[in-house]
Amino acid sequence: MAVDPSTYVAPTAVVHPEASIGPGCHIGEFCVIERDVEIGTGCRLEPYVFVKRWTTMGDRNEISAGTILGTDPLDKSFTGERSYLRMGDGNRIREHFTVSRGTRPESVTLIGNGNYVMTSGHIAHNCVIGNNAVIASCSLVSGYVEVEDGAFISGGVAIHQFSKIGRLSMVGGHSGVNLDVPPFLMTVGFRVKAIGPNTVGMRRAGYKSADVLAVKEAFRLLYMSGLPRDEVLARLEAGPDVGREMAAFIRSSKRGICPARRKSLRRTDELATGEAADGETEDAGDSAAE
Repeated sequence: MAVDPSTYVAPTAVVHPEASIGPGCHIGEFCVIERDVEIGTGCRLEPYVFVKRWTTMGDRNEISAGTILGTDPLDKSFTGERSYLRMGDGNRIREHFTVSRGTRPESVTLIGNGNYVMTSGHIAHNCVIGNNAVIASCSLVSGYVEVEDGAFISGGVAIHQFSKIGRLSMVGGHSGVNLDVPPFLMTVGFRVKAIGPNTVGMRRAGYKSADVLAVKEAFRLLYMSGLPRDEVLARLEAGPDVGREMAAFIRSSKRGICPARRKSLRRTDELATGEAADGETEDAGDSAAE
């Protein structure tokens, strides 16, 4: 392994001779890169970045000052065996963030492509972060959490271990996620609850009005219809792709999905006509989700 001649390494940086750094990278002042690290093409590490052993990253990643990648897991059962952090391409991780490698021998923490991770938070051992997700400042992602593509986790969120955040869902700021969040929904709260479809996120991702309306109808069926869970899922599976995706997510959920939070049953009609759910809501009663 070697450092490509086209890569800049600051004089104060420490790069282990058994690390591999590809072409066109920039390794800033006082960075430390341990042995058994592989860094792809065109990556940029700002000063004081620490990349620990058994970390692999792809191309064009930007890692800001004070970040530590591949830390030993914050798990009392960890006994020091080899495990991994693997990162794809085009990720941005901002200042003072930590990402752990796996706990069990040969296990992996996995980060995909194009994710934007903001400051002063943590991604724990054995997490799986998909592609193009956003994790805002001061959020804490516990062990074995899965964050699907395009999800948006706002600032100050705490996610319980083994939870799953669905594709293109949004978790509001300072929420606590203790159950799974289905795709395409907005959620918020100390114990997170669904408040409606993530309309803005879907439209930004290129979904048409018909898809947004289909998610609104799925939300109504799931949380407001009072129908049995299996009947609701059967209806979703017989409908558009977005409904089928939500049904598949719910069927695969091991922790169970978050309940709804709503103001009154009148919100059924409001959601059906396209109005967004507001934040001043009460807990939902019996629903297919619970």
